[in-house]
Amino acid sequence: MKILVVGGGGREHALAWGLSRSGTVDRLFAAPGNAGIAEIATLVPVSAGDVDGLVDFAQQEAIDLTVVGPEAPLVAGLADEMQARGMAVFGPTRDAARLEGSKAWARELCERHGIPSPRSRTFTRIEPALAYLEELGDPPFVVKADGLAAGKGVTVAEDRDTAARALEDCLVHGLFGEAGQSVLVEEFVEGKEVSAMALTDGRTVVPLALAQDYKRAEDGDRGPNTGGMGAYSPLGFVDDDAESKIAAEILGATARALADEGVRYVGVLYAGLMLTAGGPTVLEFNCRLGDPETQVVIPRLRSNLAEVLLACVEGRLAEQELQWAPEACVGVVAASAGYPGRVQSGKNIAGLESVRELDGVEVFHAGTAARDGRVLTAGGRVLTVAAVGSDLDAARERAYEACARIEFDGMTYRRDIAAGAARTVR
Repeated sequence: MKILVVGGGGREHALAWGLSRSGTVDRLFAAPGNAGIAEIATLVPVSAGDVDGLVDFAQQEAIDLTVVGPEAPLVAGLADEMQARGMAVFGPTRDAARLEGSKAWARELCERHGIPSPRSRTFTRIEPALAYLEELGDPPFVVKADGLAAGKGVTVAEDRDTAARALEDCLVHGLFGEAGQSVLVEEFVEGKEVSAMALTDGRTVVPLALAQDYKRAEDGDRGPNTGGMGAYSPLGFVDDDAESKIAAEILGATARALADEGVRYVGVLYAGLMLTAGGPTVLEFNCRLGDPETQVVIPRLRSNLAEVLLACVEGRLAEQELQWAPEACVGVVAASAGYPGRVQSGKNIAGLESVRELDGVEVFHAGTAARDGRVLTAGGRVLTVAAVGSDLDAARERAYEACARIEFDGMTYRRDIAAGAARTVR
């Protein structure tokens, strides 16, 4: 099987790594990939946003399956174009990808079908948005850019002034461009956050292992929101009853809601949830695998990833039963100084060879580039150091041991990933 992975981040490296171990993959390509992916796949000099270029390459190379990592090409219609040319592609169509492309549309879907979600309203003007803050009552409040903002368009405001500034950033100053021309103002809900991802072929829904990620830049969940600074799996605090509710009342119900509205959704259905006292509540939907959640879920998957994804595309997902390793996995993101703001690239990364000596550790590249035999930084989130262990304590210790061996100028990472969550895996 010839497979093309679209994207060049840590998620795509984890996908490529999992596919390379499938045993049924003859050739693996990545567009555009990164320095780490280059070790296991042939890089294609086509950006993830170049829909025509990706479709042309897949057709010329007779690719058997294209696996789309990031959301932007899906929202832009990459799956539609590939399907129109009779090619197999893992990822939802443009219409289905609205689930992530428009938070307002996703909220309205939840309301129409009774899927638990916070009270919210959508605004394009600041005056009624400010008035709605008063209607919601006491802070905190949540302000979200409606469109795609690379994981950075959400503000959890502890007071009205912060919420007002977030609204001004979107609706007055245009901080997020078109993505922020419309905003959601939501009530704040309390509980424990869970990343619940599933595969669906439009009929069958197969949940993946649950994970939890860390969005804030600094220890103790302080600092600005980021694309994700680390993650771990499995979640000891989610019992079988809660897991069943997530599968049925959130993931299954969302798939049925989409089907009832005439939307055939094929790919990853990802619900960012809050486990509240009243049960799981949807904070957001994504139309692709999470990053960095993928980096801690894929290493625990024992099933043939290539076969599972192909079965999903071909409508045979009901034939698949996913097998998971009992071990835990902890992933720590190493980022450039200044992330999630402006960063400097081109810093030499040392210690990667030393990490290869550690059992159970994989370093998934994100913002990296190879030059003159060296690996250099090339973005905000640079690496995800993922370690597998008998339990979360062992995995966490191994991950941080690996982080200590890696160096680049300005390297920063959280020291509290999975801290307090460590317990023996059931």
